[in-house]
Amino acid sequence: MEDTKNENFLPHLSFDCVIFGFNGTQLKILVLEYHDTNLFALPGGFIGNNQNLQEAAQLGVKERTGLDNVYLDQFQVFGNLERSDPKAMKKILLANNEDLEDNKWMLERFVTVGYYALINYEKVTLVPDHLSDSIEWYSIDELPQLMMDHNTIVDKALETLRKNIDEKIVGMNLLPPKFTMKQLQSVYEAILGQPLRRTTFQRKILSLDILERHEKLFTGTAHKAPYLYSFK
Repeated sequence: MEDTKNENFLPHLSFDCVIFGFNGTQLKILVLEYHDTNLFALPGGFIGNNQNLQEAAQLGVKERTGLDNVYLDQFQVFGNLERSDPKAMKKILLANNEDLEDNKWMLERFVTVGYYALINYEKVTLVPDHLSDSIEWYSIDELPQLMMDHNTIVDKALETLRKNIDEKIVGMNLLPPKFTMKQLQSVYEAILGQPLRRTTFQRKILSLDILERHEKLFTGTAHKAPYLYSFK
């Protein structure tokens, strides 16, 4: 957000987004690095006085990824007393030559609403915010130390995603309109962080009654052609 005057936003409330990226094989997370501070954080922002919370989060994701209508799920509110870090925020403002008096509201305590999204990271156009040098994808097992409680937010988002994967996977545009069972299994394995037995996985997915079966995918090879599926 370019205009950060405190009268434009709800006081003491923010949102932070755990944007999971998947390209068919690997799960990553989007992380900002603030200018000249060596501080890393999740993409987030503030809620305008005349703005819905969901609208603010959707806009924040669009500004960082270039994607519109991303599936976002609100998963938890984080309000521990010690979560705010005014020293880190002051460092960020000073590194960007921002006036501390005009932005002192950003040094106060904030309760943040956590969202997560799951997108194909090969389809995004990454744009850092005006306080950041870069915005990059990091593998979930190679995350830098994030500021404040953002590592905890990531852990909670991943835990929530894993618990609800069967219900949420339909709405997340990670796969082509028609896909093989092997492609779908790759999504599950990346999110769950473990290999799955093919026959057991297929039996479970078919029992959920969320797929429609189509023609077989013939590739001209000697291997048995797999069926194509789509979500109902």
